[in-house]
Amino acid sequence: MKRFGVLVAGLALLLSACGNPLAGGGEGGAGGDIIIGASDVGESLLLAQIYAGTLRNAGAENVTVRPPVGSREVVVKALQDKSLSLVPDYSGNLLRYFDKDTPATTSAEVYAQLKQKLPAGFEVLEQAPAEDKDLLVVGKQLADSGVRTFSQLGPRCKDLVMGGPGQWSSRWKDRIKQLYGCEFKEIRTTDTGGPVTVAALRSGDVQVADLFSTSATIAANGFVPLEDDKHMFPAQNIVPLVAKGVLNERETAALNRVSAALTTEELIQLNVEFTGEKRNPQDIADDFLARNGLKS
Repeated sequence: MKRFGVLVAGLALLLSACGNPLAGGGEGGAGGDIIIGASDVGESLLLAQIYAGTLRNAGAENVTVRPPVGSREVVVKALQDKSLSLVPDYSGNLLRYFDKDTPATTSAEVYAQLKQKLPAGFEVLEQAPAEDKDLLVVGKQLADSGVRTFSQLGPRCKDLVMGGPGQWSSRWKDRIKQLYGCEFKEIRTTDTGGPVTVAALRSGDVQVADLFSTSATIAANGFVPLEDDKHMFPAQNIVPLVAKGVLNERETAALNRVSAALTTEELIQLNVEFTGEKRNPQDIADDFLARNGLKS
């Protein structure tokens, strides 16, 4: 429900950054440069900087991070003509872009189907253990009353107001009813995992909220994530999406080592450093690589 699927269109900035990157030619990987796309979302910028540092350590030259990349349609076109070389992405959203009717939900299922469904000209490298996916969270009082899973939430939904992004009803209202018998008293549009949603749950204006698994606001506010025990939300593992042929074996292996080191706990910490501590994304990326033995 998030990230490249709902990015603000940054096409104008992309076009002005270096001529027209969608026109192909020497702007992208085909000309020897490695251009990493990132959105204006902090987590995407951090991942792009981690990828950039990794590739430089692996001997790559002329590595550039270019935010923001725009909508998924823009990203796909740019990767096709190699005006972008790679982007950090999310396995579930990416699979659903190429196969909207996929039934896959678990990490293994999603990744296996994603590799099968990718069109020619694309490849995904190894996925990270780290996920950033939708969660339903509640306050401590509701959790202490016995609501710790979606199944336990289901019978209580009729008395509860849920807060989340505007598209939540169209994407999940019918699915949560089907799987869990949950029909909320009201589904209120707040924002996409941001401060409005957090404030509404904290104040009690909503009793259930859609947030994201790497959000530092969950622990900071004592919110309790509910277990999605029937896997309504698909897995959203971090995965590099790459234009085929732009990376050599050494560069690919280096990015795979980064993915292996990237856990959800690490991703949460990276987000805390960026949003809470206001650190520079490149400094955060350098520290991540150093503490995981990934910096030469």
